[in-house]
Amino acid sequence: MRPTLRQLEYIVAVAETGQVGLAAAQLNVSQPSLSAQLAEVEADLNVTLFQRGRAGAKITPAGEEVVRRARHILHELQDLRAAASGGGIFQGRLRLGVLPSIGPYLLPGVVRRLHREHPSFRLIVREESTRDLDEGLRSGRLDMIISTPEDHPGSRKTHLFEEKLWAAVALDHPFAKRRKQMSLTDLAGQTCLTLGTGHRLSHIVAGLAASAGGRVSDEYEGTSLDAIRLMAATGAGVAILPSIYAATEARRGTDVAMFLLKDPAAQRDIALVQPQLPEPRPGSQVLADILRSEAERILSAQDA
Repeated sequence: MRPTLRQLEYIVAVAETGQVGLAAAQLNVSQPSLSAQLAEVEADLNVTLFQRGRAGAKITPAGEEVVRRARHILHELQDLRAAASGGGIFQGRLRLGVLPSIGPYLLPGVVRRLHREHPSFRLIVREESTRDLDEGLRSGRLDMIISTPEDHPGSRKTHLFEEKLWAAVALDHPFAKRRKQMSLTDLAGQTCLTLGTGHRLSHIVAGLAASAGGRVSDEYEGTSLDAIRLMAATGAGVAILPSIYAATEARRGTDVAMFLLKDPAAQRDIALVQPQLPEPRPGSQVLADILRSEAERILSAQDA
């Protein structure tokens, strides 16, 4: 049957590296051999998969669909082998996409536990915006993602946890003298700081600011939660931060005063998302349980 599984691996590797030479090195084959195999697949399918030139191998529109299906076939084969061995996803490699507002703060403890309990498991993590995570899941570039469920229609979602939102202000801000909480009305007239528009968090913050009579800064869009917190520390506005971050990084510093936002809308749901296949990938529920357990540990320490 052509293309062969090995040829599918070649196609996916070239798509992911953008270079025939890099793909060949990654797969431990010679570049001429890989190029010949690509040409053979293109001839068999009667389609051009890549435009090759000095800048590398650029995937064509027709090639994008072939690569998507090739990834799906290879994933199915991986699942078949994992099911036969009884190891599920922990038997091989998992490409996990995660929001940058969650990954660095939730995953360290998860990775340590996975390494301890499943030493042969390879977890490859990609931190990307909500939009890029959705593209990665649909194209097959990512196996699963940790994200806000409402942004990924047509996929299988497993609820992990709910994050409340916190407000951070400079130490000389009038709000800094308050005790533990803020109401949504406190944001009236305030400039709110958040991530760029490619992130769901920015849309949540925009909604909160509009409801309260505040505004989202049009002069600064943060590239990270740390950057937002630091801007708040300079007096540039009120940073809106999710709980996992607030319970880990922000609490370690003394450059801002932090308050829980008391409003039903000041929260976001987080889920483990995977393609909508007839059955979830074997072992995905175990991964969800581990992620949920680590989140509960972090958030319970914050509430204590």
